Amino acid sequence: MSTSIARAMLCSFACLPLAALAQAADVVPAVVPTAVPVIPDAASTSTSATAVASARPVVPETESLAPIVVTAGRAPQRLAEAIPQTTLFDRQAIADTSARDLPGLLELAPGAQIVRNGGPGAPASLFLRGASSTQSLVLIDGVRVDSVSLGGAQLAQIPLDQVDRVEVVNGNVSALYGSGAIGGVVQVFTKDGGNHPPRFNFALEYGSYHTQRQQAGVSGALDSEGKTTFSLSLARAKDDGFSSINPALAPNANPNANGYLNESMTAMLKHKFNDQWDAGLRYFQSNGNDSYDNPFGMPGDLNNIYSKVQQMSAFANGRLTDWWSTHFVVAAGNDRSQNALNDVYSWQYNTNNHQYTWQNDFVLAPQQKIQVGYERLDQSLESNQYSAPDRHVNSGFIGYTGRFGGSQFQANLRRDQYSDFGGANSYYLGYGYDFNENWKVTASWSNAFRAPSFNDLYFPYSGNALLQPERSHSVEAGVQYTSDAVGVVRFTAFQTRYSNLIDYAQTSPGVFVAQNIGRAKVQGLEGAWSGRLGKTDVRAALTFQNPVDEDTHMDLNRRARHFASLSANRSISGWRVGGEWLLSGERNDSGNALSGYGIVNLSARYNFTKAWYVAAQIQNLFNKDYELAYTYNTPGRGAYFTLGWQQQ
Repeated sequence: MSTSIARAMLCSFACLPLAALAQAADVVPAVVPTAVPVIPDAASTSTSATAVASARPVVPETESLAPIVVTAGRAPQRLAEAIPQTTLFDRQAIADTSARDLPGLLELAPGAQIVRNGGPGAPASLFLRGASSTQSLVLIDGVRVDSVSLGGAQLAQIPLDQVDRVEVVNGNVSALYGSGAIGGVVQVFTKDGGNHPPRFNFALEYGSYHTQRQQAGVSGALDSEGKTTFSLSLARAKDDGFSSINPALAPNANPNANGYLNESMTAMLKHKFNDQWDAGLRYFQSNGNDSYDNPFGMPGDLNNIYSKVQQMSAFANGRLTDWWSTHFVVAAGNDRSQNALNDVYSWQYNTNNHQYTWQNDFVLAPQQKIQVGYERLDQSLESNQYSAPDRHVNSGFIGYTGRFGGSQFQANLRRDQYSDFGGANSYYLGYGYDFNENWKVTASWSNAFRAPSFNDLYFPYSGNALLQPERSHSVEAGVQYTSDAVGVVRFTAFQTRYSNLIDYAQTSPGVFVAQNIGRAKVQGLEGAWSGRLGKTDVRAALTFQNPVDEDTHMDLNRRARHFASLSANRSISGWRVGGEWLLSGERNDSGNALSGYGIVNLSARYNFTKAWYVAAQIQNLFNKDYELAYTYNTPGRGAYFTLGWQQQ
């Protein structure tokens, strides 16, 4: 099966956009296309993921048990209470990391592998628990941001300058969010306002590869009572980069440096009418210009991809009774990608998304809650490569969370009805048991699906309008230890079986057509620790897995069997110092062996007044030469310096 896919891809190079191929290369090979304290259940806690994305509570940072997450159950709960493996990157964690964009941050999450086809801004793929880049869902403030043509989000176009916090849920959760949530869900929360007078901030950075970054923002309340809050953030990043492809392995690639320019902004305005109702608006936009190499072009070719990820949403949250709260979100977004060859525009793929969400949360009794909701998703594609009918998805979901003594239950059901291929059902059943205030065990059973992308269905010569969704079934079990002194430590064993996977089969000489014929299995063990060791903040992740194509019995492409990360940060006399260690075992890339690697990054920050600070980073300290994808280069040692100011 891997061979047939490779042949199909080679046959398509003349007509497929290179950006699509670069990302599709991550899915093509092999099969996968690519008793602790309980949060109160009173309605006053707020209840839905969309509500919290729009009106997030202030998260206390003084206790390891205090952080609140919403993605694992579409409702607020303590991190230690989540039944699925859940990772939280709060403001401090993001500030501590050396990452500049979302893919760099996700490298520290358990079960997550990132592959980049070049430097910053180049297509980046997330393999979460061995799932492909199109099988893990990305949300921004509760709303999808994926491309309907490729079936995945442009991760590299989400800069951390605009991010307040990130939550990662591992495993099948299609029963909560629909298509694509097989490997899990990554939810990005953009910057919020606060109940304080307006405060300004800015940061200036310069570093290796002539990197330049400027960021400025303001947030606060527009009135003395704090009923109307706002936030505005602008950022610009530019670098000269390096040659994305090694010309020794691809002689037709242009050996010039491939730079990147990104300009982004977020804005938020929220008004609290009374104790029962609030409403507001959110806006996110990121524009990118990425220079890349084409191994099948000419050595003098200049290739650029112009990308845009844009999202606008309006929300309202209300409490109708003491036991019934309701939440509305109306959102419109764009995912745009346009290619230029030697300054002449060639192909374009523009996705328009409209999403409508209505969720109702009912508190039946203390620690007993039911969710009932409806979502509507409308997607259309504008492309000069092919045409496709608009997609309309109507979804209904219901969920239950409850606790009886030391036993914790979560059950979710969802039905998604698609206009272009039919419907898909999904479920999630989870159970947790607290032996005492520190030790807990969990287990879950679930299934999930991925809807075919428009490229799968309609691309000329290779598309198949009769395709059905890809399917998966998962089972997992975990043990967790939680304390104020240590934080949250968790080990999870999991198994996911994939069926009906979309692969390319030869139907006639030189013609390969997408069909539901692939099968795969991923078994693994994850370890995660987020907490403290004395006065040092520690985050660690370790994954052992065997991602196997069940037809060829080969490892799935670009998935390592073992990988890990470790970060540690500590505050000392006005300094914040830290480091990261990223490790990966060997991987296979379309028959080419990629060696394992270990990367060390260091960082330091010093506040010389309450408002002013300086920071420095050294990335790839030992200047390791390694590959994430065959023929693609990675950055060498780099140093970066920042001057920043935050109004107090």
